[in-house]
Amino acid sequence: MPIVTLSSDIGEHDYLVGAIKGQLLSSSPLLNIADITHYLSPSNYPQAAYICGNAFKYYPAGTFHIIIVNLFETQPKHLLVTQHRSQYIICPDNGLLTMITNGKPANVYAILVESGSSLLNITASLAKNLQRLILQNDISVFGSPISSMVEKYPLRATTGPDWIEGQILFIDRFENVVINITKEEFEQNRRGRSFKIVFKRDEIIEQISENYASVYEGEKMAWFNSAGYLEIAMNKGNIAGLFGLQGFNEKMHQQGTVQNKWFYQTVRVFFG
Repeated sequence: MPIVTLSSDIGEHDYLVGAIKGQLLSSSPLLNIADITHYLSPSNYPQAAYICGNAFKYYPAGTFHIIIVNLFETQPKHLLVTQHRSQYIICPDNGLLTMITNGKPANVYAILVESGSSLLNITASLAKNLQRLILQNDISVFGSPISSMVEKYPLRATTGPDWIEGQILFIDRFENVVINITKEEFEQNRRGRSFKIVFKRDEIIEQISENYASVYEGEKMAWFNSAGYLEIAMNKGNIAGLFGLQGFNEKMHQQGTVQNKWFYQTVRVFFG
C-alpha cells in the first residue's frame, strides 16, 4: 500500500485538505495518506524545511511526500518531483526543494499544470500524475530532467576561532527555540573546550542537558533535540515569549530593518 504524506500551509479550518485527500484516493484508492502538518508558514522556508526534512527521514523507502507551500507565489506552470534518499518529494518550484535536500538533486522532473489553474485543479492533476508514478515506479515517466529551477538554501551558522553563531530557526508551540547549530557542528568547533551559550546580549547557559526534566522548573536550559539541533528552552516555561526571542528573518536583516532586533534572533556560543 503506497504511503503518501501531505504537508501544507493551508490550515485545517475549511474543506481543502479533505478535498485534496479525496482527489488522491479517487485516483489511487489504496493510498495510505499521512498528515505531517498543514500549518507551515508560507514565507518561512527554513521552518518548512526543518519540519518536513526531519519528519521525512522516519518514513520507509518509496514514500511519496507532497508539500504545498506558497504555491501561488508566482503563477505555477509545473510542480517539481525528485527522488531523494529513496523517497519521492513533490513540491512547487519556489526554492523549497533545495532547502529540504540541502543541494540540487541530480534529477528533478516537472509535473506540468494548466496555466491559471486553481489549487484544486492543480492537485487534481497531481493526483493523476501520482497514480502514473506509482504504477510505473519510474520517475522518468515525466520526461527528461529539467535543467533550471528555483534554488534557495538553509541558513548557515557562522564560526570563528572560539565562537559559533546561529540563527533562531524555529519556535515550537511551547515557545522552545531551535537554533541552526547541529550537535556535530557544535562539537567540531568546541574541540573539548568549555562553552557559554549567550542570547539576548547577556543571558548565559553553560551546560548541555539531556532533556527538559534535567533542570528545575522555571530554569533555562540547552539540549540537542531529537533532530540533532541545539535548542534552548525553559522547564515548564515559555522562553521565547519571556525573553522576546524571534525567528530569524534573513530578508529583513539584509534590508537593514532589524538591526535593533539582532540580539533577539541569534544565539552565539563562546568556547574557552
